[in-house]
Amino acid sequence: MGLTIALGGKGGTGKTTLAGLVIRYLIETGRKPVLAVDADSNSNLNEVLGVPLEETLSDAREMMKKDVPVGMTKDIFMEMKMEQSLVEGEGFDLIAMGRPEGPGCYCAANNLLSSLLDRLMKNYDYLVIDNEAGMEHFSRLTQKDVDLLLLVSDSSRRGLMAACRIAELVDSLPMRVGHRILVVNQVQEPPARWPEDVEKMFGDGNIYVLPADPLLAQFDMEGKPTSRLPADAPVVQEAYAIFDKVLPRAEKAA
Repeated sequence: MGLTIALGGKGGTGKTTLAGLVIRYLIETGRKPVLAVDADSNSNLNEVLGVPLEETLSDAREMMKKDVPVGMTKDIFMEMKMEQSLVEGEGFDLIAMGRPEGPGCYCAANNLLSSLLDRLMKNYDYLVIDNEAGMEHFSRLTQKDVDLLLLVSDSSRRGLMAACRIAELVDSLPMRVGHRILVVNQVQEPPARWPEDVEKMFGDGNIYVLPADPLLAQFDMEGKPTSRLPADAPVVQEAYAIFDKVLPRAEKAA
């Protein structure tokens, strides 16, 4: 497997939009094939990317409990359902985890899904994981090896502190993070300096800003895929400038 990029942060900060722009950047700069994993229970990365989504891996897990055809093993059934859940795009494939677990034991299904995903990911040069808001997937060690961690916040203190808490959690877990940055999104005017906790956690040169872009809000309101914003849109230009800096570093360290 190639480079793993994971995104995290408080809900409503534009995390999924940034994930879409990362995927677009990777494809446009020849870094492909890309596997996009929507690990948010409120799956909407497909909307950002402009592709349909009919099934999730959670759907497959539910079906495994009661709908495995006679004569078919659960392993083969889950592999078949995972292939059916894979959405093909231009330069990328997308798979969505789906809603949280319901009642009952899912240990066997989750372990099976984890092993199937591990096998699937080896076929791609780049993996982009859009995590659920908060710290759930990190605390469960969904990613044990991350080359580039993008923590996304708005300019509110709550958002910034959430990003710091996720960074603290990641530091405490037995997982490797090659490079970690904070992206502060929807900024009208950057402050003279960030709160001391933020600067201490991320350090000099690892805090980046994306501007508030009215066109982004317009695309979102009209239901247009935000990953298809025009190349001259301020948020696209600034995001690409960030990726130009941080991706080569992560690739070199991987």
